[in-house]
Amino acid sequence: MASASDITNRVPITVALMLATVMNSLDTTIANVALPHIQGSVGASPDQIAWVLTSYLIATAIMTPLSGWLSVRFGRKTLFAVSIAGFTVASMLCGIATSLGEIVGFRLLQGVCGASLVPLSQAVILDLYPPAKLGQVMAIWGAGALLGPIFGPALGGWLTDSLSWRWVFYINLPIGILALAGVMLFMSPGGGGKAKPFDFLGFGSIGVFVASFQLILDRGPSQDWFFSAEIWTYVVVGAIALNVFLVQTLTARHPFFDRALARDRNFVSCTAFGFVVGILLFSVMALLPVMMQQFMGYTALESGLATMPRGVGSFAAMFIVGRLIGRVDTRLILFVGLSISILSLWQMTQFDLDMTATPVIVSGIVQGVGVGLIFVPLSTLAFTTLPTGLRSEATAVYTLARSLGSSVGISIMEALWTSNSDVAHADLAGHITPGDAVVGAALGPNFGAGGLERLNDEITRQAAMVAYVDDFKVMMFITLACMPLLLFMRTPKFAPEGAHAFVD
Repeated sequence: MASASDITNRVPITVALMLATVMNSLDTTIANVALPHIQGSVGASPDQIAWVLTSYLIATAIMTPLSGWLSVRFGRKTLFAVSIAGFTVASMLCGIATSLGEIVGFRLLQGVCGASLVPLSQAVILDLYPPAKLGQVMAIWGAGALLGPIFGPALGGWLTDSLSWRWVFYINLPIGILALAGVMLFMSPGGGGKAKPFDFLGFGSIGVFVASFQLILDRGPSQDWFFSAEIWTYVVVGAIALNVFLVQTLTARHPFFDRALARDRNFVSCTAFGFVVGILLFSVMALLPVMMQQFMGYTALESGLATMPRGVGSFAAMFIVGRLIGRVDTRLILFVGLSISILSLWQMTQFDLDMTATPVIVSGIVQGVGVGLIFVPLSTLAFTTLPTGLRSEATAVYTLARSLGSSVGISIMEALWTSNSDVAHADLAGHITPGDAVVGAALGPNFGAGGLERLNDEITRQAAMVAYVDDFKVMMFITLACMPLLLFMRTPKFAPEGAHAFVD
């Protein structure tokens, strides 16, 4: 629970928490736009450059469950300060990296340090404000978190084109310094030394499982999937680790995750829902900049400006949804948000190489509104039916699911894109014959070897777009499959504002 001084300083503390969250979210979206430039700078292949995103997400996923225990053991203020400082330093190191190995390693460090920022900030806000204001406050906090997705693409594009891709990481330094100053000045020390015994076996086994699962997805496309001994090694290790984790969770006196979390149906269904939101939000943001820059001729700034309205849509939706929570059935808001998200993904399945930026902008705004209508109600439903003492652990598990959804989604969509583009290339090439009048008119009578190369480049572009459309179809069906989860949720009754209390 929040102390009296924290309640008094709730506004500056909230601002500091939002800055830390903005820094975290900004770093993901701003890096997406710079990926093609980073790829050229460090000499990485398309599947290797995805590690710049997934390395951060996997480190976050592994370390997120630890944030609840660390906050109790060392205190929230100490954990926040160390996390913000470490994230800021890691950002600087990413900016000076000279190889793929270095930048992936420093991104791992970013993920380790940034893992606790989102779940811990949610837990603090839940304690700072009364239940009656929870919907509005979470909407404001969520809108602040979306400043990264709003300005990240355009800012990343401008920095990359005008200066260098390295500045997409340097930009975190002033934000991190301000967030650290706010936490140090206004948040009371509190906590520390009262944590339950740490379940090293549970933590280690879930970490090994998550790492093995991610390696299967990342390495599968280049290693011919299950025809590779390496992939089967990851499968066996991951299966053993998952089994150990489940047995430990069910039998240990002090398991890593409190078993009471599994008994709250709102929390369980919302966590599963959050996994899909992670796939929906981050996979699209990882695919679009590369598609636009490598296959449609956009600059980094132009692709950033085209994807920026997605965040604007979410920003607007969150302010609306904050007023609806408590007045409209939260499950209805989630249903509308899901439906709008499905519509946006259907719009993306209509993309083609000859289109202008308008379809990207329109579908982005629509998806942004859909995600905005999902984000806040989902957080509200997930935590309001849980006892206060479980919130730190619950926010860690919830964020873990969303981070896993993000990393898994990016890896799966990249793998599907690689596979489907190869299949589409072979299919398109198979329909071209030497006497084809259209091909002959396009290449000219004396096209030679250069003409064949141009033809292959065009087939590659068309195959790539077919594969992108296939990815959007898969995401659309995954989102549609989430609809039944709404049946397992129940809308909580919010207590009046006066019912909120704090302890000294």
